[in-house]
Amino acid sequence: MNAKHVRNVIALFAMFWVLLGIVYPSSVTVLANLLFPFQAKGSLYELDGRVVASELICQPVSDPALFWFRPSATSNFPCNPLDSGGSNIGPTNKKLVEDIRSRIELLKSYGISGPYPSDMVMDSGSGLEPYISLQNALLQAQRVSKYSGIPYEEIVELINRLKEGGLFAEEERINVIKLNMELLRWMRKDHFQKVY
Repeated sequence: MNAKHVRNVIALFAMFWVLLGIVYPSSVTVLANLLFPFQAKGSLYELDGRVVASELICQPVSDPALFWFRPSATSNFPCNPLDSGGSNIGPTNKKLVEDIRSRIELLKSYGISGPYPSDMVMDSGSGLEPYISLQNALLQAQRVSKYSGIPYEEIVELINRLKEGGLFAEEERINVIKLNMELLRWMRKDHFQKVY
């Protein structure tokens, strides 16, 4: 390889390094922040000037005045982003049956009667699912109303306002973070548990 070829290779490398390593990422970042500022910053929600959640990942909640997420099988604590993944427990596994029974007992203790949608009693595939089905949200509405002091009709109205239609006629679903943030603003409280 002669000196001319080496110079051409170095020039080409420098050009692509500037173009793909600086210009392209910088322009994408600037455009994203201009066009989609909420999403570009991680879809983060703040309450009283403090980041409490992201719309993209579930947050452990046990307060009966808030909507509960789909059960999570992540280790150490629910919705642990460092341990994403399902439990890989099969339908004939005794632990799965026991987990479902205990979740049904918990729901019954709060006055929620079945039939229960699968996302109310079975773990999500990733353990980080921020969505629940519309049926799940409506079943929880009575409990949330009782413990939050917000009229049931207004909670149902909020659910219907925030519901999202799935792709290709999937069932309607609710982002629990969005729903709980509306409730927290309404109640002027911060009920999210600190887990980090």
